[in-house]
Parts: sequence; C-alpha cells; structure tokens
Amino acid sequence: MRLSRYFLPVLKETPSEAQIVSHRLMLRAGMIKQAAAGIYSWLPLGFKVLRKLENIVHEEQTRAGHIAIQMPILQSADLWRESGRYDDYGQEMLRMQDRHGRDMLYTPTAEELVTDIFRGHVSSYKDLPLTLYQIQWKFRDEIRPRFGVMRGREFYMKDGYNFDLTKEDALHAYNRHLVSYLRTYERMGLQAIPMRADSGPIGGDNTHEFLVLADTGESEVFYDSDVVNLSLANVGNGLDSLNYDSHEDMQAIANFFTSTYARTDETHDPKIFESQVPEERRRVARGIEVGQIFYFGTKYSEAMGATVQGPDGKPVPVHMGSHGIGVSRLIGAIIEASHDDKGIIWPEGVTPFHCGIVNLKQGDEEADAACDKLYSALTALGLEPLYDDRKERAGGKFATMDLIGLPWRITVGPRGLKNGVVELTCRRTGESEELSPEAAVTKIAEIYEGIA
Repeated sequence: MRLSRYFLPVLKETPSEAQIVSHRLMLRAGMIKQAAAGIYSWLPLGFKVLRKLENIVHEEQTRAGHIAIQMPILQSADLWRESGRYDDYGQEMLRMQDRHGRDMLYTPTAEELVTDIFRGHVSSYKDLPLTLYQIQWKFRDEIRPRFGVMRGREFYMKDGYNFDLTKEDALHAYNRHLVSYLRTYERMGLQAIPMRADSGPIGGDNTHEFLVLADTGESEVFYDSDVVNLSLANVGNGLDSLNYDSHEDMQAIANFFTSTYARTDETHDPKIFESQVPEERRRVARGIEVGQIFYFGTKYSEAMGATVQGPDGKPVPVHMGSHGIGVSRLIGAIIEASHDDKGIIWPEGVTPFHCGIVNLKQGDEEADAACDKLYSALTALGLEPLYDDRKERAGGKFATMDLIGLPWRITVGPRGLKNGVVELTCRRTGESEELSPEAAVTKIAEIYEGIA
C-alpha cells in the first residue's frame, strides 16, 4: 500500500479523553474513532489488525477441531427467561422491543441461543462431542466505559460452546480450549497467564481467565516469577506437536500451565501465596483479562431440555462449557504490552503491514525507482509493505512509522544509494544496518518465513 493513497488520519496531539497508553496510541495512529461512549468506528489500520487477530483465532479454533457458526446479534428474551438469566443478568444487558412488542436483547453472550440450536438438531450421544463457536460483535452496557477498546460497550468477541456426554469429556474440552488459547496468544506475541477466576453471570465451578501483565490491568495479580517463563515451546516438541484429541496430552499441558502459582485479587489467599512460593519469586502486578473459559456442567441443558439419547437409550442432559476471547480487546492488550514513548511496536505475527518503506527524497528519480523496486519485490513475495511516498519531510515520515509501529523499516535515500545500500531498522530495538536492496528484501522475507 502506498501511504499517499491510504486513509491514515494520524493525530499529532493526544486526545484529552484517552487515559491509558493503548487508547492514546490507537487514536493517534488513526486506528479508531469514537462514535459514542464506549463505541468505536474501526478505521483502516485498526480494522486490518482486527482482521489479523480474527484470522489467528479462526485458525487455532479449526486446529482444535471446533466448528464455526454465526448467530444473530439480536436474541429473543424468551430464551433467557427459559434459562432463568433474563432478570439475573443485570443492567449490562441492553433490552428492547420490536414493533410487535416482543422483548428482545442485544447479545452479551450466547449460551441460551447455542443451546437452542443444539437441542433442535442433536438427539444422540453418537453426535458428540461437539464444539461450536463464532466471532461476533457483542454489547454490554458498561456503567462507566473507559480505556478505549479495553473496556468498551461494543466489542468483538470469539465465543465457543462445547457439548459433551460426560463430565470427563467436557473437562477434556475445557483443557483443549485452554491449550488452544495459549497457542493463540503466543502467535500474537503475547504471554497470557491462565488463572483460576470467578465465573460471574456465566456460572459454573471451573473457570480460568487469561491475563496479560501490564501496569494498566484491572486486576491485581499475585504470581510466582517462574510463571513468566512458561511457554508451549517447553512442552513436548512445541506448538506443532500438540495432539488435541489426546485427553492425557491436554490434561498434562493444562496441569503444566496451571500448577505454577498465579491468582487474581478475587481469589487470592495471602497465606497460600506466602507458604507455597519462595520469597524471592513472589511478584505482585496488574493484569489485563484477554479471555476466559468455563465448565458449567448441565446448568443450561437441564433448564432448557438439551438432552441426548445415551448409550442405554435413556435421555441425559449434556455437559457444557463456554469459552471467550476478546478479539478487539486484545489489540489494546498487545499495545499495552508492546510500546515505547514513540508509539506502538507490533509483534510480527499481528502487524498490519510487514514493513515500512521510507523515501527520504520523494521526487528524486533514483530514490523513487529504488523504492518502487523494493515495493514490487516485497509484494511479489506475498508480503505487504507500506510505502511512505508522501512529499513530507524525513522527520515526519519517521515519526509516522514509529507511531504506527511496523516492526521493520527500510529507509531509502540518495546518499545510501550511491553506495548501493539502504538502511534496515528494527522498530523494537532501534538497531539499523546497511544492506543492498536485494539483501534487505531477503532478510524481511526470512523474518516472516513461518509466521502465518
């Protein structure tokens, strides 16, 4: 993409309403624009990152054997009355009536709706296990929306629902989700720590939330410092060796990641923290929630008559769980975890463009030709460069590239071209090296080789 043809409304000044880093940088980088309190329009750069995260989530859900569906944003209140949650959910639920006076609601979550789908089409244990998921806009009427996409009222979320014959099978689905989420976060350049949590209005006894450590996190986190060294690369042969069908493998990996002490303030017992964790490894920090998984047994299936014919021919309620990832919230979490005083620093796996090309002397015949050649070479390799071809001073071009956070930048100018070189700069470290244009293209291609 040529920047002169792109819509990138960057701001030089920080908007007064932005209280945290991710909100400030998303507004300044032209990623979002507020439409109403807690509701945002996603502009091209932000929308591009949102789609990248969505694709990673889809790929990892498919890898785990889960099946995508799409449910409506508006739901009938009757289903929620059937489960008993309509009155219990509280004022976060946006309620309304259609022109015929029927009570409706804007989806905050979809346990009732997916249970209705299941009970209408699945009648035998032979059709189990089954996990359905969607990625869809949700709405929760936060009493005080703030922090941009971190705590908005409208948000983009992946919600998944498993249906199993037995508790054992459902807990396998629980562990499978835990592992698939960890893989998802690693691909996004995040380290998310699974912690036991409160189930809230979803219900159930088993639940873990996934938190990214950041100063602006809403929860206080007590953890063993060893937890930050945990990675799926430490398990077996790493990410590509995971066998999601193996109950033993999923249980072992889940145990590996939940055995190290890590608890939020809601479930923390200081005495346990102090007796199980050596003093030199005790840490307290803030955490941003980026996902949560639940096992709630037969809570919804019994209330809504979601049964299957068991092996003995008798009807049995299915065991269920639900699993959510805040896709739009993840963008804020990534920025909170990866930025500096100049702007965003995107991990390679989620960057909106693979590298930037900065022409120091737009209009110079040799510089223009070299930039065009670099742009074509990178594009031919399936990469997406962002070429700053504006007639703008060099300082302004560098400031824009630093603000929007592309991981790599190729700088082209007449002086370097006389020596047959361009400058390749790493956004994260700030380190630069002079390479021939061909070598710069090769290095960028090698960096992204293997990154889906």
